[in-house]
Amino acid sequence: MFLTAAVECGLTCTMPARLFRSSDDLLVSPAPRAPERSLPLKRSVDPSPAPVPDRLWSRRHRLVGSLLGLALIGGFVTRVVLLAKAAGEVTWDDTLIAAFAWGTLFDLGAALWGCLPVAIGLAVLPARLFQRRIGTVMAGFTVLLALYGLLFGAVAEWFFWDEFGVRFNFIAVDYLVYTTEVIGNIRESYPMPVIFGLVGLASGLGTLGLLRAGFLSGNVGQPPDSAAARWRTAAAWTMAALIVGVPLHESALPAFANVYNRELAKNGVWSFVAAFRANQLSFESFYPTQTTAESFARIRQIVGATAGDQPAADAGKGPATAPTVTPDILRWVANPGPEQRLNVIQITVESLSADFLAHFGNAQAVTPNLDALIPRALVFDSLYATGNRTDRGMEALALSVPPTPGRSLIKRPDNAGLFTLGSVFRSRGYITEFIYGGYGYFDNMNTFFGGNGYKVIDRTSVEKSDVTYANVWGACDEDLFRWTMREADEVFAQGRPFFQFVMTTSNHRPFTFPADRIDLPSKTAGRSGAVKYTDYAIGEFLRDAATHPWFNQTVFVIVADHCASSAGKSELPVQNYHIPMLIFTPGGQIKPGVVTTVASQIDFAPTLLGLLGWSYPSRFYGRDLLALPPGTPGRALIGNYQKLGLFQDGKLVVLQPVRQSATFAYSARSHDLTRLPPDSELTTDAIAYYQTASWLFAHGLQRELPPGAVAP
Repeated sequence: MFLTAAVECGLTCTMPARLFRSSDDLLVSPAPRAPERSLPLKRSVDPSPAPVPDRLWSRRHRLVGSLLGLALIGGFVTRVVLLAKAAGEVTWDDTLIAAFAWGTLFDLGAALWGCLPVAIGLAVLPARLFQRRIGTVMAGFTVLLALYGLLFGAVAEWFFWDEFGVRFNFIAVDYLVYTTEVIGNIRESYPMPVIFGLVGLASGLGTLGLLRAGFLSGNVGQPPDSAAARWRTAAAWTMAALIVGVPLHESALPAFANVYNRELAKNGVWSFVAAFRANQLSFESFYPTQTTAESFARIRQIVGATAGDQPAADAGKGPATAPTVTPDILRWVANPGPEQRLNVIQITVESLSADFLAHFGNAQAVTPNLDALIPRALVFDSLYATGNRTDRGMEALALSVPPTPGRSLIKRPDNAGLFTLGSVFRSRGYITEFIYGGYGYFDNMNTFFGGNGYKVIDRTSVEKSDVTYANVWGACDEDLFRWTMREADEVFAQGRPFFQFVMTTSNHRPFTFPADRIDLPSKTAGRSGAVKYTDYAIGEFLRDAATHPWFNQTVFVIVADHCASSAGKSELPVQNYHIPMLIFTPGGQIKPGVVTTVASQIDFAPTLLGLLGWSYPSRFYGRDLLALPPGTPGRALIGNYQKLGLFQDGKLVVLQPVRQSATFAYSARSHDLTRLPPDSELTTDAIAYYQTASWLFAHGLQRELPPGAVAP
């Protein structure tokens, strides 16, 4: 099609101008001739218009071919720029050639689908429209919009790559949903008027240059195309989009050893749409599986459930009467006690990577308060986040479940009344609260915590005077901790113990905070300044709490939701999931020390309850790290929406669509992952974790238990 159009265009451009004169002119002889002796003939003029040529391809659709060319050039240039940005991270070998080849294919698919509305529109519009100036104006405006979209998309991809090290993905989809926070964040972080202005100026100059260079010559105007030619061309464009686009999936990409190379092979728009469509994934449809019975038998062994534990089908009916086993992990967890009814304040810190703390080798002194607390706390040296988003951290800390594929349970429907750490505390008469400095509709936080029995306190539930400083993500951490203190005082005055899930916001782009708090400037100091401010706010909170009567009867937990960065060369960069956790009791109820066992965020809930000496029925997937039998290997569950990992004994098993698995050796020194032969036992364990967790939620069995549901 494009070759035919090019030939036609060339012929049109090389034809003499005289050929476009009127048919009457063609009857005039170039030189006078002697009259012949014959009767004079009267010239007749046909009043009907000249017939429209029935071409195979529509002339006006050359505009679509031109837009396709612009899109392919834009995709290539964007890929080159991102390659330059990641020059120190990519692997410079022949996989880069493959990445660019695949990238061009995805660019073509995205461009064909993007141009399809224009192709259909050109078929629908009447011929007379393109015989007037307005047709050329519309074509020029289409080119302007296309250039603006390509340039703005490239700029957006640059900033997204700078933040996350990937093309558009699930994060971009979520950001599109929460427009208030995201747009506000962008406005506060970047000079948007300047960016919009520069992109608009570049688009305008580009369009003007293309028009003056004859970009639209032969694309629109005389002579008109027949309707048949227009619809044949539109049909051809549609077929091309279907043939290229329908079978094209990112799952077909080769297994690049370096994830940066793999990301370069993608197209940002295509990846965005793919992420939008894959918000939820069925584990049994896309991942390696075993029979449901096999997976539950294995996971019950891992978590320590026995045949005598209460099966799910009998939940709420009293002690089990027979050692039957149904698909469930419900069991009785026995601790020697005595039980301690201590208050618990869990401070979940936004984006606090382990390597921000001096304990883990940081020399910049950005966490002086946490560093000073470490000798007095129980420190978990080898704790790993389950994901790279706040909702994943909340899911693991509150529910003690693996990061099942697709969206976290925080955002899914039917997520109320689940078995949570809060439900265990409420079974002992505790008041449970979720306290957040931002607007809790973000990431569905309010709906989830409110639906699971927590009192919700966020920016909408406090007076405006309660907010002394805020950015788009929420009130500053000092304000958040002041609300936390007030809630603790109120519950204590009622004579009730409390459990508070506190979520900070200040360590988040645009990294702004109140002035004159620390020795680093707001915003311009970047994440280091935000981390140091959050550390300052935590220190001030603990010093203030020390003056309150409930202080010595309270457990303070400081844990991250995820790391500051999740990008890496490997499928699941293990080092970018390493987070700190400190448990501190000023009254001395929990002894200081260091736990070196490799662990996951899902181990927090059972470990905390074990430290309190509680016995309780459990549906937690996590383990009490201080009660593991000698020789039990540590393990961590990590994921990134589609890839699900189990890290144990220096090996990482990764499950991914479509029914694929791989085993790697992880180097703690270089952080490299080296492909190994399949480890069938570790793969079986990984499948058991993720398959059963997905099954339980899908079948409505991850539910809160009524009192007396399980007997010891």
